[in-house]
Amino acid sequence: MGEVIRVSGLTKRFGQKIAVQDLHLSVRAGSIFGLLGSNGAGKSTTIDCMLGTERADAGEIRILGTDPRANRRSLFQHVGVQFQESAFQSGLKVREICEITHSLYENPIDWQKTVAEFELSDKLKTTISDLSGGERQKLCILLAMMGRPKVIFLDELTTGLDPVARRDIWQTLLRLKQTGVTLFLTSHYMDEVEKLCDEILVIKGGKELIRGTAADVVHRTDSENMDEAFVKLVEEGIR
Repeated sequence: MGEVIRVSGLTKRFGQKIAVQDLHLSVRAGSIFGLLGSNGAGKSTTIDCMLGTERADAGEIRILGTDPRANRRSLFQHVGVQFQESAFQSGLKVREICEITHSLYENPIDWQKTVAEFELSDKLKTTISDLSGGERQKLCILLAMMGRPKVIFLDELTTGLDPVARRDIWQTLLRLKQTGVTLFLTSHYMDEVEKLCDEILVIKGGKELIRGTAADVVHRTDSENMDEAFVKLVEEGIR
């Protein structure tokens, strides 16, 4: 499979503070890649730089072979980004946000068909604030899919969901992967990482700690599972 995301030597400073330092990563087409780290590790800054909403101080970023700060309109016809619930207008209904988002793309999906597949057809007249947590996250995925993207970025998608809703979201993401879509996600749930991710990168203080498959990281840290491995990496400094 070809490479769809490449980050080389990414560095970002805020004043004297180095938020991300000399970060490298590569993501294969059709895979699920997980960027992991504690709060403040630099995950959000890394993604902001990758999406071009923050300007990196050094390094090179390519998504589908394109610099995300150049030709943004063209690139983001092929890149989906998860909406945060706070980005939705208060009182907006499911049908309304779907129609608005659908209108932004040149070759959008049949959103009504996807709504049915996501079991949200009976929620079209429901305001977003009245959806359950799992329903809101399904809607976030649907909106990120609207332009038939080749790559989707998802940030802490299942935070706050109950175990049943989380596993429902997992199945949705795995079905997306089967269609060839590349997923780049962050998560604090290590069971989720083990279930979904083909490759992970753990960072601390904006620097790489370790990368590889979840099984590889567990083995290299002499751990029983990813929960134990993550604690060793970010709290005890074991590499």
